[in-house]
Amino acid sequence: MPRRSQEDRSRSTRAALEAAGLRLFAARGYSGVSAEEIVAEAGVTRGALHHHYGDKRGLFTAVLEQMEADNTAEIDAAIAALPDPDDLQAAMAVGLGLFLEINQRPEVRIAMIDALSVIGWQAWREMETRHGLGMITDQLQRAVDAGLVVPLPVRTMAHLLLSAITEAGMLVAHAEDPQRAAAEAQQSLLLMVSGILRQPESA
Repeated sequence: MPRRSQEDRSRSTRAALEAAGLRLFAARGYSGVSAEEIVAEAGVTRGALHHHYGDKRGLFTAVLEQMEADNTAEIDAAIAALPDPDDLQAAMAVGLGLFLEINQRPEVRIAMIDALSVIGWQAWREMETRHGLGMITDQLQRAVDAGLVVPLPVRTMAHLLLSAITEAGMLVAHAEDPQRAAAEAQQSLLLMVSGILRQPESA
């Protein structure tokens, strides 16, 4: 029982720190928030931050990882709710629409603005790949198996689509008019995807 109690306390402390980090990083950016403000917001000690994350950067990385996982789960759920989740065009329309809507939320600055400078391009790219690539690969493979797209190297195409989708998110996150940028990005990406769909044979 004492061990379980300690595990519960640790879990609660991490949850409080990550929730505080998410709120503060989203509102003011990584450089605009001090470690002291984070622990005060979380209601824990500075030692707790160091024990669980090492420093502010370690906490930022954990917050970013969880946010990426949550976003992917949200998009996965929206696609799974479609009448035909194997319909690549419908899945991409819903998934892209939601992804671009997510990139208009205040917390997007964590992933699309601060992450590159805080954790570096390589680590950020690996995180984006870890959370987004599997979902795109799965959708493509299901479409190939169902005969909905032309024969193609699934993993290579998935990497290229992930790069295009990530760039679209960057455009929206940095745009003066995010809604317009999202609409234009979605239209452009869907046009790209339509190029790999198998066309019905003429009679």
